[in-house]
Amino acid sequence: MQKVPFRRAAATAVCAVTMAATTFIGGSAVAAPPQTPSTPIEFPAADGQLMSYVVNAKAANRGQTKQASRAVQAAGGVTVQEWPEIGVVIAQSDRASFRADVLKQGKSHVVSVGATRTITVAEGTPAGIDTPWQTAQQPQLPQLRSKQLANTDLLYGDATFDGVTADPRENEQWDKAQIKANQAHQMTDGSRDVLVGVLDSGIDPVHPDLQANIDVTASVNCTDAGRPDTSPTGWFPTTSSHGTHVAGIIGAPRNGIGITGVAPNVRMASVKVVNDAGSIYPEYAICGFMWAGMKGMDVTNNSYYVDPMQFWCGDQPDQKAVLDAVEKAVAWSTKQGVVHAAAAGNASYDLANKTTDDVSPNDISGTHRQINNDCKDIPTELDGVVTVASTDQAAKLSSFSNRGLNVIDVAAPGSRILSTLPDNKYGLLSGTSMASPQVAGVLALMKSEHPGWTPSKMIAALRSQAQDQSCKPSATPTGAECVGPAANNSYYGEGIVDALRAVR
Repeated sequence: MQKVPFRRAAATAVCAVTMAATTFIGGSAVAAPPQTPSTPIEFPAADGQLMSYVVNAKAANRGQTKQASRAVQAAGGVTVQEWPEIGVVIAQSDRASFRADVLKQGKSHVVSVGATRTITVAEGTPAGIDTPWQTAQQPQLPQLRSKQLANTDLLYGDATFDGVTADPRENEQWDKAQIKANQAHQMTDGSRDVLVGVLDSGIDPVHPDLQANIDVTASVNCTDAGRPDTSPTGWFPTTSSHGTHVAGIIGAPRNGIGITGVAPNVRMASVKVVNDAGSIYPEYAICGFMWAGMKGMDVTNNSYYVDPMQFWCGDQPDQKAVLDAVEKAVAWSTKQGVVHAAAAGNASYDLANKTTDDVSPNDISGTHRQINNDCKDIPTELDGVVTVASTDQAAKLSSFSNRGLNVIDVAAPGSRILSTLPDNKYGLLSGTSMASPQVAGVLALMKSEHPGWTPSKMIAALRSQAQDQSCKPSATPTGAECVGPAANNSYYGEGIVDALRAVR
């Protein structure tokens, strides 16, 4: 069953809008109770404070996007990146009145403007962009938060599939047995024609259990204020091992070393969307999805939520503008043939019954706020994205995993998963961050066997092939209890993914 597209209310400049749904019973329209408006969150800007914004043009074409850029300039800002394919401009300004001024200057061409963070742009403005403000030394990024989260001539090489020989630590990979990847590998390890984008913190470029499968030419750094950085080392990891661990789950090659990924013969691109402080701002994610579409990737994995909001609410002007921009990037990428898997989140939260949020915005001290079901965890709750919950070795829902009836699509192993770490190391990590790449790997195997399948057909097959799981208590009962039948419930969605069925 496909997720129902979320409803977006018109934004106002002052107050939230109460939303109501309409259902039809016996041919008569019956109004559903209105949703409680979300608590407003300020995205402050002061004169002299460099801030980042998304500017949504009224149409997705080069002309309208260029007009939106002109409005940015007239309002005293600069354009960091234009995405005419979706009518989005990434802009920066140090003027408190920038949002209002852009809407005024671009009244015929701009539909919305939203700040992408509540703090100053720590990375500054990308090199080569002339700014009207005085260049100053940029503040240092804060230390890496614990969240859900050199010159090179590296080339990806060929991996050999013999269908029999196990890598040395495969016997420790219980997760591959749970999703039947070990059985699928008797048929295929995947195709070299398939490219998976790892939207994360970078991949260790010299790890011997990853190097052969990294496509250097398709890798990019998106954390330079949202502008694609194609420098040879930009996509390397710096402060985080997260992306390296995720990459090993997806595609560690069968090479007689360490472990084996779900799809050990596919290629992977490092699409760096996590900055050195551990943040994934909207402009980074937009860049990542657009890059995936432009480079012809087949699958992306997204083991994160877009900062600084755990949930982005469509009844708040800044948040709605960001929601729209990220949604357009995902939809455009999907139209290019990319299918997306994303982590459901690690807050034991019922995504089908949202009430409060205590961590947003997370780039400053979060505040307690009321939210509703039109507030979205992005990208995982966007249309066309596979929402993945986490299981443990006993096939129970991991206690940390988010859940939600008709929100979770499928489940996959995410507790104590062995994978690659920088400096030729291996380690166990837990999270829906580890479950989502299992699904990305299964999708990569599926695409290998069915190269002509569209993203929607792949998602439908993934869901229908999943192993049904009846409701049972989570590993350590936390959060909402499981509801729904074995065929589709709040813990497993339509079941635990099945790699064997995906390649048949």
